Amino acid sequence: MERRRLLISYAHPDDESFGLGAAVPKWIDDGVEVYLICATNGDVGTAPEELRGKFASMAELRLSELACARKYLKFEEVFMLGYRDSGMPGSETARHPDSLAYLWQHQPERVTADVMAVMRRVKPQVVVTFNRYGGYGHPDHIAIQRATLRAFECLQADGAGKGYRPQKLYYASFPKLTTRLQILSARLRGQDPRRMGRNKDIDIIKILEHVEPVHARIAIAKYFDVWEKASRCHASQGGGRITRTSRLLRRLLYSKQGFTRVYPQPARDRVDEDDLFAGLRL
Repeated sequence: MERRRLLISYAHPDDESFGLGAAVPKWIDDGVEVYLICATNGDVGTAPEELRGKFASMAELRLSELACARKYLKFEEVFMLGYRDSGMPGSETARHPDSLAYLWQHQPERVTADVMAVMRRVKPQVVVTFNRYGGYGHPDHIAIQRATLRAFECLQADGAGKGYRPQKLYYASFPKLTTRLQILSARLRGQDPRRMGRNKDIDIIKILEHVEPVHARIAIAKYFDVWEKASRCHASQGGGRITRTSRLLRRLLYSKQGFTRVYPQPARDRVDEDDLFAGLRL
């Protein structure tokens, strides 16, 4: 029987650990080959000065953290596309001609071709990327989501796949209940839920407004230890700030990872899968 292969198409070093750090080892234990696209090197991210001082550049720091996370997540292969990190919306870095967001706006066919080349090489039956809002509105998340969707659609078209067609496309979902609790918690602490995060550039209310229907839930509670270890590797992005409270909340709120099935499009918006490979022809 043909091996099951899954490709995650994400933007930065840390996206893979924070978002799917428990799902990846679950898939691998199930015998799935898991591959990762990391579209940028995270070169304009922020980090504590004590960490920046140990590396020649921010990109070098972020890539060292990804190398650490790979020890726990054990991807079959990681494909670095090498685009420049764009930073958050409205920032000067988002207008840099080498940034992923800028190139997606001006040369979308180039970014699409890069994603398509990886898909043709790996030949995944299942592809996972961000939702249409890019999770929390990051321009690079949105750009790689759009490019992945377009690449998937091109390979689905007659003749474009050269004998290969991916079978299923999913968006990783943000849990609606957890997002509502984050908004409530921010307000109880006297914080503005529209200005959260280290740089006050994350709008949790917009995240909630862009939550999409969930069609698949996979059990991941068994892999929380791996999730924590991989997340800790990304210390520059706050991955080391895992407390006893956050561990408890993970077990209460994140025992299952949700996904939005984009293709094949579900007839109704309800959970009808507990395995992303359900119904596949192998």
